[in-house]
Amino acid sequence: MMIYDKLRNKEATMAVVGLGYVGLPIALEFARDIKVIGFDINQKRVDMMRNNIDPSNELPSSAFEGCDIEFTADIEDLKKANFFVIAVPTPINSSNQPDLGPVLAASRSVGSALKKGDYVIYESTVYPGCTEDDCVPVLEEVSGLKFHEDFKVGYSPERINPGDKQHTIRTIVKVVSGSDEEALEEIAKTYEIVIDAGVHRAANIKVAEASKVIENTQRDVNIALINELSIILNRVGINTYDVLECAKTKWNFLNFTPGLVGGHCIGVDPYYLTFKAKKLGYHARVINSGRYVNDSMGFYVGKQTVKRILDQGKNILDARVLVMGMTFKENVSDIRNSKVIDVIQELDSFSVNVDVVDVHADPEEVKHEYDIDLVAEPEKGGYDAVIVAVNHKEYMGFDQDYFKSLMRDDKGVLVDVKGILRDDITDLVYWSL
Repeated sequence: MMIYDKLRNKEATMAVVGLGYVGLPIALEFARDIKVIGFDINQKRVDMMRNNIDPSNELPSSAFEGCDIEFTADIEDLKKANFFVIAVPTPINSSNQPDLGPVLAASRSVGSALKKGDYVIYESTVYPGCTEDDCVPVLEEVSGLKFHEDFKVGYSPERINPGDKQHTIRTIVKVVSGSDEEALEEIAKTYEIVIDAGVHRAANIKVAEASKVIENTQRDVNIALINELSIILNRVGINTYDVLECAKTKWNFLNFTPGLVGGHCIGVDPYYLTFKAKKLGYHARVINSGRYVNDSMGFYVGKQTVKRILDQGKNILDARVLVMGMTFKENVSDIRNSKVIDVIQELDSFSVNVDVVDVHADPEEVKHEYDIDLVAEPEKGGYDAVIVAVNHKEYMGFDQDYFKSLMRDDKGVLVDVKGILRDDITDLVYWSL
């Protein structure tokens, strides 16, 4: 009997290793049809999930109902599994180099539980060749088994978009790949259990790896172009969003918008591709240039805020600024690689006094990650400028009178990073990207 049939008949068990914003939804969806072990090294997170709580605040408690799943932080429990899905983070280090530590550690954990006939599928975003060149040797070393002969491997890139309730696991086409034809079919059929939109069978593992990393690289480069245009148009003295409204009337114009590009996908994945390119002797000029532009936008927003405060004749050393939003994107609680910190650090470099609020971020996590104390509520009449850095839905209902109430005087500056308020502000000094 093949692995797909064993999983279907609950004669085999799937283990999902890494239960973050990617792994947990996968584990729960599969657990509606097959037996699943949900493994995470963080016992605190495991305890929360055992109580039907998603630590990432993405899923409601009802998502846990009716699921045949065992949550654990005990590596020994992995030995009960036969089909392993690895969905751990693949971050970058301080030098913007790939940090394979989490995925290699997960490979070691799975390797310790690997048996003949087992399958290992990677979902973590990596550069082409990483699965076979970096991860498989770890599986072989720890398990004592031989790739191809004793176990099979696949790669299926995650496409989950945090905060997006429309594009979910079931509605997004899944790219799958396998180490041979048999592995490809077994992996594809397994994912088809939960993917209503269907699966796309990639030619091989490297193709699947590359498809994922270029998805976010393409978005990164396109956003970088618009960010650079916004800098130019600001010098011209016109609003970028007004220009985009005109340009997008052409049928083939790609409607990207300027902004802070952070998070654990678009702000990270291009570095995996440029790393691989450099190892192969090629310097990726366009991708690196795009990364430079996007990585500098937080500092640019900070400088533009300071400039406008100074234009009002104020002493910057006495200035107070409120930053609204600390997460890497709207309507999520994830603060990893948030570029809002660059805005704050730029303001700090001018000795500006900064308050930060965020209705979704965990204050303890913000303190631990960035050494910033979130304030519970903005101080009415306390600020010379307000920066709407993240468009949380809770901020969308605020009108001009609200922002005026936060300002010290009638020379208040409103910086609207994403341009959402540009048609509503007339009595404040207004600026957006």
